[in-house]
Amino acid sequence: MGLGFRLLADGGEDTSIWHQIFNFENYGELLGLVQNSLIAGVLLGLVGGLAGVFVIMRDLPFAVHGISELSFAGASAALLLGVNIVAGSIAGSLIAAAAIGVLGVRARDRNSVIGIIMPFGLGLGVLFLSLYKGRAANKFGILTGQIIAVGTPQMAWLVGTSVVVLLALAVVWKPLTFASVDPEVAEARGVPARTLSLTFMLVLGLAVALCVQIVGALLVLALLVTPAAAAARITASPVLLPVLSVVFALCAMEGGILLALGSTLPISPYVTTLAFVIYLGCRLVEARRTQRAPRTALGSPGDPVGTHT
Repeated sequence: MGLGFRLLADGGEDTSIWHQIFNFENYGELLGLVQNSLIAGVLLGLVGGLAGVFVIMRDLPFAVHGISELSFAGASAALLLGVNIVAGSIAGSLIAAAAIGVLGVRARDRNSVIGIIMPFGLGLGVLFLSLYKGRAANKFGILTGQIIAVGTPQMAWLVGTSVVVLLALAVVWKPLTFASVDPEVAEARGVPARTLSLTFMLVLGLAVALCVQIVGALLVLALLVTPAAAAARITASPVLLPVLSVVFALCAMEGGILLALGSTLPISPYVTTLAFVIYLGCRLVEARRTQRAPRTALGSPGDPVGTHT
């Protein structure tokens, strides 16, 4: 029989690749173990979807990856020292975000700073994990995410930090949108573009630290970049863009948790795959619209006048 359907001859236990990826035995009992994770997934969907809008607007995907590396280093240091991992992750993220915001005012400088921070953070994280002698699952979870080990103390950190991020985004949303779309005009009209830029970098640092807790440091882009990038493919509406970005992030996050629950694999492959499928779907929608555009532009007797600019 094929690899996907192979059974152990001695005990009859299914060890196929398919069984490891999707196994829904005792699913109802397992579902009760991840209530905190499902709530955390909603929070991360909101935070990732909204922050991701500005990540795309301001061309900061590389910055997200750079911040995640130092967030990984902070979480690894906290694991080694036996202190709160969420606090360590947040501290690392804020340090990286502040460095990028202060030193990388211009795009060229920002990319250089990120390129320096990334290997430094990754090297520190590897060092701390090498010195840690505890469970290997704890090391693996920082990199690839985890769904069951979201306890009450960690949940309190996640909720509190999410509230801070969402409130900060609500306060700066309008001026930050203006400064992101047309920074020269925004500065000419007195919008504090540099202050807003630094503020958003710190908010982004908090958002990255949140996402690292569930999807891991390596694949945090799946929540902070892919949903917003997918939404931007099918709409430019300032209202619909963040709404779709949040919906896509929630679908990837909650769907990933529910699928990962029935497997022996980490959550990150499921979240990233769902986010990628959503992105591909949006690209297809965009492509179909583009194909229709020439025919629409030619017009027809029933078309309204003045719709083509």
